Amino acid sequence: MREDPFVVDIDMRYNDVDLLGHVNNAIYVSYLEEARVEYLPEVLGDTDALDGVIANLEIDYHRPITLEDDVEVAIAITEVGNSTLHFEYEVRASGKVAATATTVQVAYDAEAEESRELPEAWKQRVREFEGL
Repeated sequence: MREDPFVVDIDMRYNDVDLLGHVNNAIYVSYLEEARVEYLPEVLGDTDALDGVIANLEIDYHRPITLEDDVEVAIAITEVGNSTLHFEYEVRASGKVAATATTVQVAYDAEAEESRELPEAWKQRVREFEGL
């Protein structure tokens, strides 16, 4: 991840925490999504035309998150393909890495039920924003 990543503060909810007193593993994926939802309009501008699906998700858990933690997600696009955006994340709890993750989002044409090419202007904006 680049030295100065885009960071999103996460408002943790009481129901994010399971009976063991820490954030349930499935909730981390919601935190990743929350970060993408803030990141993409910032980088691409109008994202109304961006229909995408997650084709791959990998997450490594490093430490638990509790209700006492302040949570943030650092997010970056590390690779731009013809129809794909490769994301990298750090989920941080009170300044310590709680999880690292990657996703691949594919631009999708719902009517044709197939991937579609990303607009060239979006590819360029990502490359400029991320220094790729």
